[in-house]
Amino acid sequence: MAAYTDYTELVADGPALQAAGLVHRVRRPDGGGPHPTIVMLHGRHGDEDAMWLLSPALPPDWLVVAPRAPLSDPYGGYDWRPRRPDEWPTLRDFDDSVTAVVHLIGALPDLYDADPRAMYLMGFSQGAATAYATALAEPELIRGIAGIVGFVPTRCEELAAVKPMEGLPVFMAVGRRDPLIPLPVTQSCARTLSEVGADLSYKEYDVGHKLSSQGMRDLRAWWSARPEARRATDEP
Repeated sequence: MAAYTDYTELVADGPALQAAGLVHRVRRPDGGGPHPTIVMLHGRHGDEDAMWLLSPALPPDWLVVAPRAPLSDPYGGYDWRPRRPDEWPTLRDFDDSVTAVVHLIGALPDLYDADPRAMYLMGFSQGAATAYATALAEPELIRGIAGIVGFVPTRCEELAAVKPMEGLPVFMAVGRRDPLIPLPVTQSCARTLSEVGADLSYKEYDVGHKLSSQGMRDLRAWWSARPEARRATDEP
């Protein structure tokens, strides 16, 4: 199988970077758009290359964009929020990164013929938290979220009264033996997502801070069930 570098393009300078605001790697589908789009958000210490291991689970004919988080981590890689030891981040901690992700999403239709009505997010760990924070802040922009061993930022419980994610499809994969995000925390996060209105598909796996092989199969099935994927399959 070809390496992801064989079928993706790194955008690290030039007009496309200026428009997008974030360094990113992009996989462009064949044919004309507008294209259903997945924005993949890496975890702590990651970069624009980190998420492509999950790409086999994604619809092959969608536009896929993997941005680099805006903050350099002192221990290597990049982060979506400043590092604060022994503290779960709040929703406000993600404000700057949410702004960056929203700006990127807004640039994708002109850059790559992305469909603004079919924008999805997929995040790993801290990237999943960024995806949830983005949907809570700008729910009208997001069509669905796949969150892999992530968490929901704290201090968003008051949003349950307005249900900003009402009906939003969310796939949430967690590890029962995750040492970084303990199972009671992820179970509490799942309740929060349900309380803010998400249409939640919650899956636990007997692994640590990663996605199991069964998780990959479940993730692929979830993506295949999206309306845009079904329409592509049904077309002659």
